[in-house]
Amino acid sequence: MDGTLVDSEPIWTIATYELSEQLGRRLTPALRATTIGGSFANTYRVAATHAGIPVTPEGQAHWYRWMVARMTELFAERLSVDPRVRTMLQHLAEAGVAMAVATNTPRILADPPLQVIGTAPFVTTICGDEVDRGKPDPEMYLTAAAALGVNPVDCLVFEDSPTGMAAGVAAGMTVVGLPGSQAPQVPAGAIALAEFTGGETSHAEVLYELGATGIAHLWQWLQQRSPSLRR
Repeated sequence: MDGTLVDSEPIWTIATYELSEQLGRRLTPALRATTIGGSFANTYRVAATHAGIPVTPEGQAHWYRWMVARMTELFAERLSVDPRVRTMLQHLAEAGVAMAVATNTPRILADPPLQVIGTAPFVTTICGDEVDRGKPDPEMYLTAAAALGVNPVDCLVFEDSPTGMAAGVAAGMTVVGLPGSQAPQVPAGAIALAEFTGGETSHAEVLYELGATGIAHLWQWLQQRSPSLRR
C-alpha cells in the first residue's frame, strides 16, 4: 500500500526521522532506508540502537503509541491519492481480477489511506498486526492468496520496498519491484518494472500510467519471460 497505491512513504519518512530524534539521535538516510516497508518493531529497533538506548518491550509500546498519534496527524494534513490509482483499480476489478492489499502497516494506520483509496476493488486487506510475522516473512502474502482462493504461484505482487519484495518472493509469487529513490534495490527473485518499460525508473507512477491494460501486457510479458508462470 505505502509507496504503491498511495504516496505515503514521504509521510512515514517525516515521522521516522522525528521518532529517531525523539529517541536521541537522527537516523542517517542509509539507516532510514532499512526501515522502509518494515514493521514498527524493526523501525524502533533501528532507531533505538542508533541512539544507543536499550530496546525494550515497554519502550516499543510507548513509541508505537507516539508513532500512531504522529502519523494520524500527518495523514490528516498531507494524505492524498493519485486519481489514476482509482481508475486502474476499477478497471482491474471490472475485468474480474481478484485483488488484495498486504501491508506491514498496522490496521489503525492502514485504514485512513485505504478509505482514501477505496476498498471496494479488494477482496481483502491484510495488515501487519493481523499476522504473526510481518514482511519479509511470506505469511502475509500466503494469507492473502488463501483469502483470494488462488495458488501463490498464480499471484502477481507489486512492491516498492526490498522488505516487501523479499516477502513476495519467499511466498513463491511473481514480484514486480517499484523501488523509489530511497529504496533503489530490487532483491534476487524480483523483477524491476523498468525491465518491462525500458525506462530508468521503477516508481509507482509508471504503474499508474500503464493502467489496467498495461498490467495485462505486463503479465503476458512476464509469462513469456518465465514460461513456468500460470494464469
